[in-house]
Amino acid sequence: MSDAIADAKRALRAELRERRNLLSEAALETAGSGVREQLDALVEQLDVRSMSCYLSIQTEPDTREFVVEAVRRGIRVLLPVTRADGLLDWAVATDEGEVAEGLFGLSEPTGELLGPIAVNDVDLLVIPAAAVDASGMRLGWGRGYFDKTLGSMEGCPPVYAVVFDTEVLDEVPQDLHDQPVTGVVTPTRTLTLAPTAR
Repeated sequence: MSDAIADAKRALRAELRERRNLLSEAALETAGSGVREQLDALVEQLDVRSMSCYLSIQTEPDTREFVVEAVRRGIRVLLPVTRADGLLDWAVATDEGEVAEGLFGLSEPTGELLGPIAVNDVDLLVIPAAAVDASGMRLGWGRGYFDKTLGSMEGCPPVYAVVFDTEVLDEVPQDLHDQPVTGVVTPTRTLTLAPTAR
């Protein structure tokens, strides 16, 4: 990655992180409710039986309630578990939502770990992002876990990134290893940006 691209990514992430940190509790609650409605509609539209999602942190639109409700409706939901080698293991979500602290202080599911290829059988991937642009290029938070996962999948299913409405941008800085997404879910809308993620 060139220094210019790395610097541009760092600057944009810092700006987005600062904006998220300034959001009120009420704004975060409203965003979480909207994202849950959008994800419910997407799952129904795509007739999803199994999917991956993630457990949101405090400054992200909430995905936790969606995960619990999806499990209760009989959808098999895989949640990511970070590994030191930069890959993701997966664990099946339960409606109790038991979690422990993971590598980077993030909440991660407890229970039996499935290897990185467990996600190859899902109908939909829902992943976090800092921003997504109009072409479907996703800016992550810099660790590369989801880019590696998407880049290694054959026959990748639809991939939707979850962001706030203001984080759908005209363009984000990108490098060769960055992976595009099929679409984006915000608190007010779901946009399909490309027919497939790759």
